[in-house]
Amino acid sequence: MEWKSFLIKYAEIGVKGANRYVFEDQLMKQMRYALKRCEGEFEVRKEAGRVFVDVTSEDYDYDETVEALSRVFGISEICPMMQYEEKDIENIRKEAVAYVGEVYPDKAFTFKVMCRRGKKDYPLDSMEIAASVGEALLAAYPEMKVDVHNPDVYLYVEVRQKIYMYSVAIPGPGGMPVGTAGKAMLLLSGGIDSPVAGYLVSKRGVALEATYFHAPPYTSDRAKQKVVDLAKLVSRYSGPVRLHVVNFTDVQLAIYEGCPHEELTIIMRRYMMRIAEEIAKKNDCIGLVTGESIGQVASQTMQAMLVTNEVCTLPVYRPVVGFDKQEIVDVSEKIGTYETSIQPFEDCCTIFVAKHPVTRPNPDVIRRHEAAVKDKLDELAKIAVETEELIVCRM
Repeated sequence: MEWKSFLIKYAEIGVKGANRYVFEDQLMKQMRYALKRCEGEFEVRKEAGRVFVDVTSEDYDYDETVEALSRVFGISEICPMMQYEEKDIENIRKEAVAYVGEVYPDKAFTFKVMCRRGKKDYPLDSMEIAASVGEALLAAYPEMKVDVHNPDVYLYVEVRQKIYMYSVAIPGPGGMPVGTAGKAMLLLSGGIDSPVAGYLVSKRGVALEATYFHAPPYTSDRAKQKVVDLAKLVSRYSGPVRLHVVNFTDVQLAIYEGCPHEELTIIMRRYMMRIAEEIAKKNDCIGLVTGESIGQVASQTMQAMLVTNEVCTLPVYRPVVGFDKQEIVDVSEKIGTYETSIQPFEDCCTIFVAKHPVTRPNPDVIRRHEAAVKDKLDELAKIAVETEELIVCRM
């Protein structure tokens, strides 16, 4: 069977009130963007609380289309369907028999017909349509059995301006459409955690920009390309990611030369947060996102997060803060970033890490040591912001 239409179901959007159309329209916008990368031409449309994708070209790639839609946040299910011009009940019965005959070679299963009548002047009501279609299927395929409580297959029939028929539901990613919850700045490293954090916050409708701290010659162009590749992989779900590449070498060297070595990571993180926030504000972001998880490394204890948060005025979101490492790895494998993240190209954090970093930093002590070189660090941070490189990452 050649599917030429898809019913797109959403879950969480359905509980919205008078502004539900805003979420529906943004969902459709994200779907159109995703389908641009697919072979074929498509129409995304909305009809009486339903969102549809119609294939308008002769040729298209079914698997590619489903894969693209399965990455659009806000979609709960993708239902390939057949649509027919409005017909009388006898024709609907015949179409249902033909549909089941082609979709299910083995018909030894239980089923239930579910009908929704959007066209209220249709001569039969929903229960009557469902009963008539079920009767036709039992007559055509005696091996099928009705089970109204827990059937193997639900056959859905919707009577609108056209007749829609479907029974297959492909899971979508859920969440909320990207762009419905504002925009945030992701601190993107070359590790496993930050791409997962970007994916998870984007799933809640947050559009992403990203900042990467590059430290040439201590980190290579391969390390930078690795981060670009990760941003592209995240963009399959979030849409285009504007990646701000910041040359952090001079800031790190000044911290290394002027601050106690056990505090290098904490003070370095404080300046990363300051710089990322400055770039975020210039680009209308209303929050920062990091891949920190409590206790994973020395700079991610609760005390360390307290000290790094201190320099921010924007809220800092940590979507994986309660995940253990394996949980983060599982998500990274699911979204396709893991193999890129484990490539052996070190980032600036690993190059300048202290042998014995402080795990419970005292805010007063950190502020005092930072103050000794603050004027120099602030000037270098200003230069870093002014000389950032912008790369737009998309798949």
